[in-house]
Amino acid sequence: MEQVGENIKLARKRRKLTTIQVSERAGIDRSTLYQIERGNGSVSMAAYFNTLRVLGLHDDFLKLAADDSFG
Repeated sequence: MEQVGENIKLARKRRKLTTIQVSERAGIDRSTLYQIERGNGSVSMAAYFNTLRVLGLHDDFLKLAADDSFG
């Protein structure tokens, strides 16, 4: 989860977005975004998804648990 958080933080910085901008657009507190960027596993999946949506990375999230060899 730490790597996921770091990737989210880097994606935010590459897009030149502040923590305030991302948290407001994602509908979460800035402290929650801070926890996401640290890879905190106790943050809801919805908060992670909304953050990824703001960053334009939600399609990557939707690939999780996609069809595999087991169907």
